[in-house]
Amino acid sequence: MSLHPPRLSTRARLVAPFHVMELLARAQQLERAGHDVIHMEVGEPDFPTPRAVLAAAQAGLAGGQVRYTPAAGLPALREAIAQWYLQTFDAHVEPSRIIVTAGASGALMLALALLTEPGDGWLLTDPGYPCNRELVAAFNGRALPLHVDATTGFQPTPALLRAAWGEGTRGLIVASPANPTGAVLMPADLDALADTAAGLGAALIVDEIYQGLVYDAPATTVLTRRQDCFVVNSFSKYFGMTGWRLGWLVVPPGVERQAEMLAQHYFIAASTPAQVAALAAFDDDNLRELEQRRQTLAERRNVLVSGLESLGLSVAARPSGAFYVWTDVSARTDDSTRLAHRLLKEAGVATTPGLDFVSREAHRYLRIAYTTDVARIAQALERISRVI
Repeated sequence: MSLHPPRLSTRARLVAPFHVMELLARAQQLERAGHDVIHMEVGEPDFPTPRAVLAAAQAGLAGGQVRYTPAAGLPALREAIAQWYLQTFDAHVEPSRIIVTAGASGALMLALALLTEPGDGWLLTDPGYPCNRELVAAFNGRALPLHVDATTGFQPTPALLRAAWGEGTRGLIVASPANPTGAVLMPADLDALADTAAGLGAALIVDEIYQGLVYDAPATTVLTRRQDCFVVNSFSKYFGMTGWRLGWLVVPPGVERQAEMLAQHYFIAASTPAQVAALAAFDDDNLRELEQRRQTLAERRNVLVSGLESLGLSVAARPSGAFYVWTDVSARTDDSTRLAHRLLKEAGVATTPGLDFVSREAHRYLRIAYTTDVARIAQALERISRVI
């Protein structure tokens, strides 16, 4: 008897691939075949999970802390996050407004579930993080590109928001620092954007998952100044816990109960061992270690940016945060995807082509991550020079 594949939803049939993950798979295949690959493609630094976090996880497992937590997260962890906001940013956030989630993706999914009706339009920066488009589509919303470029520092402005606003537009998702550009919104600029959104009746979701990884100014949060937006954050990037898949969502006052009920149905609760481990992320010694890592990333950024420019590759905008350089390679190629595959095959350097992140002129750009040490970055630059 012949088997016929099931009829898939339109959503499943139209989903775009996440090219960086496919390129990562190819890089790992080359490594298994004995090739040396320098990984500068995925958003995961080479630092291990901090020792304090591992020790807390081991102690929790040994003590049997593996049962379900409340859907909104361990009360102690929600309180620790609230205390961190207060001590670090002078932001007063009630623990009841913090919903611990399965990664930042879970937090964004929860925010969109709370806000989106079928057909609602969400403005997403272009370039921007590609998974946001698919999460909007998962709730039958419409992803609307909001084109940003070097003239606006690769961040939206009130004027751009007003010009893009139209019937059926529900809100705006903005990230600071941003992926893939590393662009940071200064507090005054973010406040002006939030005021414009409020005037339009727009919902605002602020993605702060790279929050601690800024290099040219102190780290900030929109929560220091306002409570009317949804804020997504994560233990993955600054706290070095990528594979633990743990994040959180801060909701405006009055939304706590609805957010918790949706969390109950969507994922029951985030991983208990991960939550127990994350309690140690806020220890003073651990925060000092994370600060040393931030300084290391700043040094890597400087080496990579200077090296790319010496090769005649333009840095579209000097990154102020995260750990990516959005690189204009049009002086060397008319197809950044082909160049990315050449760099991997001929030089053993894994980068990410622009088509993952931007709808216009994607052929011009590569995202290159400074997620490996300075010596390997220098080696990668030398290998790139041989190819281009």
